Amino acid sequence: MSRAEKKLRYPESSVFYRNLNRVYPKISHGEGVWLFDDAGKRYLDACSGAFVANIGHGVPEIAKAVSEQLEKVAYVNGTAFTTESAEELAAQLAKLSLRGLDKFYFLSSGSEAVEAALKLSRHYWVEKNRPQKHKIISQSPGYHGNTLLAMSASARGHYKKIYQPWLLDCAMVPAPYAYRCDCGGNLSCRVCSGTILEEIILKEGADTVAAFIMEPVGGSSTGASVPRADYLRNVREICDRHDVLLIADEVLTGAGRTGKWLATEHYGVLPDIMTLGKGISGGYLPLSAVVAGEKILDPIAKGYGSFLHAQTFSHAPSICSAGLAAIRYIQKHGLIERAAKMGDLLQKKLEALKELPFVGDVRGIGMLAGVEFVSDVKTKEPFPRRLKFAETFTSIAQDLGLIVWPNVGQADGENAADRPGRSTAGLGRGDLVMIAPPFTIAEFEIDLIVSFFKEALEKTASKITVTGEIK
Repeated sequence: MSRAEKKLRYPESSVFYRNLNRVYPKISHGEGVWLFDDAGKRYLDACSGAFVANIGHGVPEIAKAVSEQLEKVAYVNGTAFTTESAEELAAQLAKLSLRGLDKFYFLSSGSEAVEAALKLSRHYWVEKNRPQKHKIISQSPGYHGNTLLAMSASARGHYKKIYQPWLLDCAMVPAPYAYRCDCGGNLSCRVCSGTILEEIILKEGADTVAAFIMEPVGGSSTGASVPRADYLRNVREICDRHDVLLIADEVLTGAGRTGKWLATEHYGVLPDIMTLGKGISGGYLPLSAVVAGEKILDPIAKGYGSFLHAQTFSHAPSICSAGLAAIRYIQKHGLIERAAKMGDLLQKKLEALKELPFVGDVRGIGMLAGVEFVSDVKTKEPFPRRLKFAETFTSIAQDLGLIVWPNVGQADGENAADRPGRSTAGLGRGDLVMIAPPFTIAEFEIDLIVSFFKEALEKTASKITVTGEIK
């Protein structure tokens, strides 16, 4: 290991890294879909970082807009002032949003937005004189963040196990996950249709349930699993029937990722509360938002007068300026339309991966795709977890110059999609990687993703010994 490498890992560096057992390349700059490290190696960012860099890296217009805002004022107290960047960002987002969802509470991360959205649902019911409505129902597999309430609503057993004593016990419904559903496409399937939600609401007691939070299209937890056309409509009707708020977590799927500004638009359904994040600033500054309408906010305005929630950097002009510049860039260059067009091309070209060994399924919509690995394509048998297949593939891909996003544990175990009820913890089997490049990607760069992917999978496969272990 070189002296330089030793400085870029724990404990040699003073950085508290997200992984304490690996060496990190140091990125010097980015351009379009490419990242470059200080040794001159380039990486094709096929997952937009963490589904964030929708408009690509190194866009000077965004840096200029943020710089101009910082020269004016970087921070104000959100309880005392508003700013032009916050007002204009909200106005622009309102034009893009669903009708009736036009009020935006700006924060700094998806986890913060989900935490606030869940708290907002509770505050709403208290103001409506129904304080007994406090329970949250969510999906399994599913992910909504790492703050304690957001983690409680997530079905990530390996995340939750250590912190379980601090978490709420949230009811779970199986997420729509067609590849692993036993229904074989049966239209009456309670899971794929979403009608199983009603069973869970009645089991919990409708008078106690505040909200159902869900991803309109599956994120990394189900590998971009796309629900049936009637799924969101059915859960909307069930929520209405039992006075349960519907929260759409669009942190990952929003901002054009699926070929429309919001994934919910594909289904013609209006949530009560929504969350945005990741791509709304293109990653140029941390930005997220809770979105609601007057239906939710009027009772609070007439009651307590303000939402009982606060974050130091909420509504900060610096982060709002990045979001405003990113949205203007998206509109100027027609990037939502481009995401739809290039998304069709991406999905078509990724179909070739289905012919590769260990690829069980390739699925997705727009610029969001998941590739699920299995040990047996016919039976869909997952790899043993000890092999860490997805992690090994991801590491090899990065060495080759391709960045993808791995996820594990979605196929079985406590995280499984076929176990209605309560998720308590435990890391199940299942390996997949996500592909979600910036919307600015060119066709030849999509071809490079496919080429890099094939080479990385070949190298990963060669590491599996005859005894089924990774070399």
